[in-house]
Amino acid sequence: MHGGVSANSYIRKKFLELEKELSIKVYFPDLKLCTDNAAMIACAGYYRYLNGDISDLTLNAIPNLKIGG
Repeated sequence: MHGGVSANSYIRKKFLELEKELSIKVYFPDLKLCTDNAAMIACAGYYRYLNGDISDLTLNAIPNLKIGG
């Protein structure tokens, strides 16, 4: 399954338009290499759960929260 920002077809299209307009070269990773981070985050959460590290409902979304221990 493809996902994440680098797989976004609208963004790719706009960058290709800029490539022509500005005479620059744009590079994209192959779609097979574009995955969403959801599986990685779910796996990290699973192993934290197995280790008894369970957050209560006051946990807030923090984009740069460390997932390593």
